[in-house]
Amino acid sequence: MEATQTVDIMDFVTLAEINPMFFYKPYFIKPGKGGGKAYALLRETLRHESKVAIAKVVIKTRQYLAAVKTQEEALLLELMHFADELVEPSTLEFPKFPELGKNELSMAKMLVGQMTTKWDPHKYKDVYKSALLKVIEKKVESGGRELETPKKTAERASNVVDLADVLRRSLQEASKKPKKTRSVAKKAA
Repeated sequence: MEATQTVDIMDFVTLAEINPMFFYKPYFIKPGKGGGKAYALLRETLRHESKVAIAKVVIKTRQYLAAVKTQEEALLLELMHFADELVEPSTLEFPKFPELGKNELSMAKMLVGQMTTKWDPHKYKDVYKSALLKVIEKKVESGGRELETPKKTAERASNVVDLADVLRRSLQEASKKPKKTRSVAKKAA
């Protein structure tokens, strides 16, 4: 946040009560001159009480709803959507809940378990941004001349998994495999 911005706190709430859909853009808050003690007091109070401050802030010419949270030794102001900016799920049509087989559900759980990993935000890259920067660099290197259009279009990078398809293939592979028989070893007397 710029030093000239003011944050008007209206309420304190438990973070778990807020649907994550409301959050959309974080900023670190730095204390103003002489405001270090008040900053630390708010940070430690929010941390100890497990609360966030709900506030309004004006950035440039627009007013935003925001939450002030703790982030390690910092305070984080996360801009939020107002309730009327979000679509109510009840206004949309979603697929009905089909009858799920125990095997399908078991396989889905196993697949999720196998693909579960520790969160590493550096693992995920914006490939569009990287490709765009390469094009800009080539344009600069060419002195602004028009670039040759590549003959082959780049394939979209996607790590999106079609869970139903993976389950279907896994179930097919499982049904093809011969059943293993268990051999029992006798104990020596």
